[in-house]
Amino acid sequence: MRLDFKSAHTVKQYGLTVFTWSLLCLLMLTACSGQDTTNKPASPTKTTSSTASFQCTSKSSTPVTLNMAYSSEKQTWMDAVVADFNRQNITACDGPITVKATPMGSGQSMQQIVDGTIQPDIWSPAGNVWITLINAKWREKHGTDLISTGANDTPSLVSSPVVIAMWKPQAEALGWPNKAIGWSDIARLSTDPQGWRAYGHPEFGDFKFGHTHPDYSNSGLDAVIAMNYAAVNKTRALTAGDIANAKTRAFVTNVESSVIHYGDSTGFFADNMFKNGPGYLSAAVMYENLVVEANSGQIYKNLAYPVVAIYPKEGTFYSDHPFTILQNSGMTPAKKAAALAFRSFLLAPAQQQKALQDGFRPANPQVQLTAPLDSAHGIDTSQPKTLLQVPNADLVSAIQDNWNQQRRLVDVMLVLDRSGSMNDQINGASKIDGAKQGLTEFVKLVGDQDQLGLTIFSTQTDILSPVSILAPKRQDILSRINGILAIGSTRLYDTISEQVQKLQAMPSKHIKAVVVLTDGQDTSSQLNEDQLVRQITARGENAGNSVKVFTIAYGSDADQTALTRIATATGGQEYAGNPQNIREVYNQISEFF
Repeated sequence: MRLDFKSAHTVKQYGLTVFTWSLLCLLMLTACSGQDTTNKPASPTKTTSSTASFQCTSKSSTPVTLNMAYSSEKQTWMDAVVADFNRQNITACDGPITVKATPMGSGQSMQQIVDGTIQPDIWSPAGNVWITLINAKWREKHGTDLISTGANDTPSLVSSPVVIAMWKPQAEALGWPNKAIGWSDIARLSTDPQGWRAYGHPEFGDFKFGHTHPDYSNSGLDAVIAMNYAAVNKTRALTAGDIANAKTRAFVTNVESSVIHYGDSTGFFADNMFKNGPGYLSAAVMYENLVVEANSGQIYKNLAYPVVAIYPKEGTFYSDHPFTILQNSGMTPAKKAAALAFRSFLLAPAQQQKALQDGFRPANPQVQLTAPLDSAHGIDTSQPKTLLQVPNADLVSAIQDNWNQQRRLVDVMLVLDRSGSMNDQINGASKIDGAKQGLTEFVKLVGDQDQLGLTIFSTQTDILSPVSILAPKRQDILSRINGILAIGSTRLYDTISEQVQKLQAMPSKHIKAVVVLTDGQDTSSQLNEDQLVRQITARGENAGNSVKVFTIAYGSDADQTALTRIATATGGQEYAGNPQNIREVYNQISEFF
């Protein structure tokens, strides 16, 4: 599944939004913002302030609850400041305000808001581009904007440059910090058959790169746009011809050739990179604050090496985390006043100082850039030197379309438990029918040139279709899924082992993954859990290129602890599924490819 950008109008320039404002009281609120439209480095500078007051037409003691969806990159900060806010019983027009905040990917939350799946009062995506996109989609359905985009309406809460995080010894092998590093270096490393050996470091193995899926994640979208700019040596005024030319296509394909997998969460990449070391990932696109977090020693106490932020020499973007109030039917005057009060609270020096301690650059210029925003934590606050201009929406759509042809392909084996217990029901829904619907969803999302196979197991294992190019057999796979019946016991561990070994033996240079759904515990394997985990654990200097196993614990009888351990050992992820959410689970897993 991919997001449709074709209907969006001009996309805003990413840049650091800066503020000058004073807190007169909770009902006298300021939010001045300035968009950087040059290629000069963005740094906090004071701008002329203005004030905007909100007048209550009536007051009551009725409590107000605000629902907020925000980009997950700032979850640590938001968890702390929301808890602080809720403890203070702050009021605006009505009674005490309570904020319920949910972290979500920017693309995912945008689509769910448009679809009506979620109806937050406040939305804070990772970047301003998502505001333009959601307004365009909302206008298509309702004829009006969902978010007001006046000068004071969408202030930045915090900001963080989009960087390439790299292990310090590997960055030094490329010439850092004396030599500027950028996308051209990544493209060269990705395609050099000698890998790190070409730089005198055979012990580093292959170059292993990562970025999130550009249809769902802000950092992934930024990365792919930046690659297109770098290919034609531009920082602004990208054209359709630039995107379509053979040089650009080859450049992006070269960078993508070293990607170990995609995904919808920048934090997931960071966590896997910092926990698993340079054998898993050499470098990944993420936010500056995550580099600060990695080097702080609080979360990753056994970091293999220090991590440094590479600010691509060709240019990059700021993730500026705007605060927006949605103008939907549920927005009342009391809620708007409460939202403004909460916004004022977040921009106050105390909360901005907490954001700085989490590695973000504060939006409030009263808060100085001090430790941990320093070289000791792997970053450089004088960077980035060059900011890129986000192309208009039609060009973004073209970049996305091309990326779907340029991305690294995948070899994936779908594995389904069809033991007798799959005939049971959960909340009135058949487990086997739900699982087949989820598999069908996944098969429809996989690209024509990707390779896919289908295996079922109970007392024995049956390969219904080996891993091969999907395009000519898509309908056959869908028919085979529809005909699956549930019977027998559960040969789980042996089946996973066999399919991982088969994928490892395939000569292709694609991303390789096993996606397995089970509703119970193993009853028929020769291998036990420990033996399986030892066998499939990603290890060595090229661990990142090993087969990833994604597991789905389908219902409460599945051994979620064992499935989590199996997935984690390979660099994959475990999901909890049921007939009601299984299609969404398979959809989420597809975002890794």
